Amino acid sequence: MDSTLERGPAWARGTRGRVAGIAAVVLLVVGVAVSCANAGEDSPTLPVFGGGPDTGVTGVRAPSEAAGGTLRVVTGEVDNLDPQRSYLPGVWNLMRLYTRTLVSYSSEPGHTGELVPDLATDLGTTPDGGTTWTFTLREGVRFETGAPITSRDVKYGIERSFASDVVVGGPTRVVELLDDPGNPYAGPYQDETPGRLGLASVETPDDRTITFRLRSPQPDFPYVMALPSSSPVPADSDTGAEYGRDPVSSGPYVVATRDDVTGIVLERNPQWDPATDQVRTALPDRVVVRTGLTGVERDQALLAGSADVDVSGTGIQAPTTARLGEDAGGDVRLVDRIDEVTNNVVRLLALPTDVAPFDDPACRAAVAAVVDRAAVQEVLGGPAEAVRTSQLWPRGVEGAPEEPDPTPDPAAAEEALATCGQPEGFDTVLAVPDAPTGVAVAEEVAEQLSRIGIRAQVRPLDAPSFYATEVGNPDRVRDNGIGIVLATWTADFPTPGSFLVPLVDGRSVSTVGNTNFARLADPAIDRLIDAARTAAGDPEAARAAWRKVATAATATGAYVPLAESRVQLLAGQRLRNGVVMGPYTSYDLATAGVR
Repeated sequence: MDSTLERGPAWARGTRGRVAGIAAVVLLVVGVAVSCANAGEDSPTLPVFGGGPDTGVTGVRAPSEAAGGTLRVVTGEVDNLDPQRSYLPGVWNLMRLYTRTLVSYSSEPGHTGELVPDLATDLGTTPDGGTTWTFTLREGVRFETGAPITSRDVKYGIERSFASDVVVGGPTRVVELLDDPGNPYAGPYQDETPGRLGLASVETPDDRTITFRLRSPQPDFPYVMALPSSSPVPADSDTGAEYGRDPVSSGPYVVATRDDVTGIVLERNPQWDPATDQVRTALPDRVVVRTGLTGVERDQALLAGSADVDVSGTGIQAPTTARLGEDAGGDVRLVDRIDEVTNNVVRLLALPTDVAPFDDPACRAAVAAVVDRAAVQEVLGGPAEAVRTSQLWPRGVEGAPEEPDPTPDPAAAEEALATCGQPEGFDTVLAVPDAPTGVAVAEEVAEQLSRIGIRAQVRPLDAPSFYATEVGNPDRVRDNGIGIVLATWTADFPTPGSFLVPLVDGRSVSTVGNTNFARLADPAIDRLIDAARTAAGDPEAARAAWRKVATAATATGAYVPLAESRVQLLAGQRLRNGVVMGPYTSYDLATAGVR
């Protein structure tokens, strides 16, 4: 997917009234949080013990088994509490508390990018290399209503993503994998099949068995099942577009209340059985989420001790970074409360191979040779905010190739220009989302290109529609003469195939919502992709095969990776069991507790 922080509709407002009197309590909690946050540097701070820099990356920050208390969470935008309608990793982290899926991300320190069984008894079985997948549900799992969770509830939740006229904004991977192009399924709200058989490619022969028949082999399919959009929904509780106001919980907490003043409050779900859940510890009695805060406001709340965890995934802001050497009380420094991680968001240049002169590989090679990644890194805020990269493989995805760190080579760039018949350079357009940081990076790249005669006009385009209808429309890219696209790219889940295939598989090029921004269509690379998928049964062989894909794609010059975002997470003073959740770039709410 493209930069996920740019996606998602405004979240629906609503309340849930079954917990009387909670609003007054939350107003008190939030009021204290805001007043402490506004106090800023003058507020007293309390030390966090049992920690140090990067303690939560591969270990546990301030481990504790103590239950009780209120976990106070802050975040920015919340697009929707409907699991089929959210596309924000911070909200997906929150959903770990009230939605369960067949499989889920592990909560084990240092292994949070790996999958473990959740509602299912295992990670799924496939007899044919990834086209057919079968899962068996655990016994004893229930919704908050007390009703058992069945295979048909899982199927119905997945079917909701097909209702593109009602359920919008969330991932559509299941549509791509399970729909029949010759007979598209319109979702459960338009399903007129006698007996409502529903989506034909998903079979539920009994209450505990569910089988998926995909259009083509997909070794990463269990990761698709780990997305909240694959969580169960009881059909008789589905309110369509309004479901996010009152989602039915399958996890240890229920959404008790929500509004713009009190935020979101989660209370314990008495129907949750910890014996059926290997992922969540559910230590706090209550979780209070304050939404809509700016990055500075979130940092202030963490520094003041009025918030325990920020799940936005963006990390601390520059003013807070400047304070990391300060004393936080006792012998503890603020830096001791920091966990630093890359977030798998790669900023790169895409050179459309069907826009002259970048249809010539030598012209693309000229761009790759002259790019100064160190200068780009400085524009992005220096090493604290970005790490240089020259590979189409994020650091958080296991098995990355050994990465060189090339410096600019103007002589090689000029030689490449001569080879492609453009010794004096040429004019082109560099498209970028209209946001300050992106435009600044584009201007830096344009200045670098000008040194070898490539005159790139920086053209900021509307950020909300940039990926969907601007650079996602190949015809518009060609018509506007866009020769370079500055994009950010991440994946819905941390596997090399999820990151690479949408970018480099020539069969993925589409006319609407295209994500192969370079229109790279190389049959040899497509064959390497097929070989990597076939090797899925052997993890090491599969990683080696995907490395061949990444190396071959980078060699085409169609993509020029620049930098990967780096995030510094600040643990609240009361946070216990702080485990960094790699896929969501935050502390895992599934295990978090408070002092």
